[in-house]
Amino acid sequence: MNHWIIAPLILPAFVAAFLVLALSHDLKRQRLVSTAATVLLLGTAAGLFLLASDGTTRVYLLGNWPAPFGIVMVLDRLSALMLLVTAVLALAVVVYACGGWDAKGRYFHALFQFQLMGICGAFLTGDAFNLFVFFEVMLIASYGLMLHGGGPYRLRAGFQYVAINLAGSTLFLFAVGLIYATTGTLNMADIAVKARSVAEGDMALLRTGALLLLLVFALKAALVPLHWWLPTAYGAAPAPVTALFAIMTKVGAYCIIRMHGMVFGPDAGAVANAAAPWLLPAALLTLVTGALGVLATRRLLDLVAFSVVWSMGSLLVAISLFDAGGLTAALYYAVHSTIAAAALFLVADMVMRHRRHWEDRLTVAPPVPYANLLSGLFFLAAITMAGLPPFSGFIGKLLVLDAVRRTPVAVWTWGLILATSLAVIIGFSRAGSTLFWKAETRAEEALPAEGAKPPMATVLATAGMIATAALLTAGAGPATAVFAATAEQIMDVGGYVTAVLGPDSTIAPGR
Repeated sequence: MNHWIIAPLILPAFVAAFLVLALSHDLKRQRLVSTAATVLLLGTAAGLFLLASDGTTRVYLLGNWPAPFGIVMVLDRLSALMLLVTAVLALAVVVYACGGWDAKGRYFHALFQFQLMGICGAFLTGDAFNLFVFFEVMLIASYGLMLHGGGPYRLRAGFQYVAINLAGSTLFLFAVGLIYATTGTLNMADIAVKARSVAEGDMALLRTGALLLLLVFALKAALVPLHWWLPTAYGAAPAPVTALFAIMTKVGAYCIIRMHGMVFGPDAGAVANAAAPWLLPAALLTLVTGALGVLATRRLLDLVAFSVVWSMGSLLVAISLFDAGGLTAALYYAVHSTIAAAALFLVADMVMRHRRHWEDRLTVAPPVPYANLLSGLFFLAAITMAGLPPFSGFIGKLLVLDAVRRTPVAVWTWGLILATSLAVIIGFSRAGSTLFWKAETRAEEALPAEGAKPPMATVLATAGMIATAALLTAGAGPATAVFAATAEQIMDVGGYVTAVLGPDSTIAPGR
């Protein structure tokens, strides 16, 4: 077995424990250890990505117990890709936090590392119950991170965030119980095999379990009508936390691909494609709701949060096709939207901290100090998210449009994607002009000409995210080829089952 597969779990777990037990009162050393650990995680994720690029699905058996009896970690192109995106994002977040945000609480870096452990575990696990476990690790850490720095508004939003996620966790347990009761297993590959031969009287229970899982993952992916928690929670959380949360909606999308594209996919017998009738209509509603939110909001952080909802609509439109073309577009768009959303949240925080009591309200105020720098960063991040050419959002949008053009709902889908894109462009244009162009200076409230210079760490982290989006644009050809190969591997359910359960499994490779 290749022991590097569990390194993305072991590394942040041990580092988090070390930070709590040994360095809880030493912020400088916390920063050093946390940053070094995140760099190591990035190197490990890059190595695993290269390892998975040969198309082989690798399995790590914890305790050397054979599947489906033991816990398994599975590395394939999809999990390796999501690990790499997580590590890139994590490095930008920890660098930004070291610019001063981490000083507002003692345990930021420990919670940050626990959060990375939960996210990486969710991407690597091959077992539905352990997916629930890693969800809980991820969510518990996110509760602490969201409340980092305190404040009544953050506390109210945090309570709502905790309540909705506890409800989701309860539904997750019900779903797992129903699936285990009907199939006798929670190993994903084994469920894919046994779902085909479930007794007729148990089919309704298995379908209910599958749809409950879809509900849980849709909640995490902010799919309408389960999106309402996201703008409040993301608008209240600290900037580095919201930037890291950009990957958490993709955890929901990843789980939909893994469970409903593979486990309950076309080979799942009577429960095959259980998510298909629900996903596309909800994704189109998510597009419209997100775009209307961008137009209606009066705060910059809320605008960015609603743009995340809108981008999840585009992503889930592609996923809802459950074919190679749709998944290729979805993977490109997932990487792009994660990077763009993180950059926007970081820029929004920098702008807010330089506007004194106006903060992020979209109202006319005195000129922002360092307006050239901040407006330039905002402009690049905004047009990347909105999908204007030639940036990665435009390429991702083209891939999604191309994927749906042969479907019966192509006209509706094209119309909604293009119309909502225009609305998002208008929303960002209005915000940018209000923040940076329509400035009114009154002597009694004028901001200093220079103000406090943005910490170099925050500028580097934000610029790094924008540069990463530019690299995704410049390397769109090779990146799309990688995503296409990943999509083909996702569609090869038989290959996944054989890798996990062995050659005696009952789904033939290639199906």
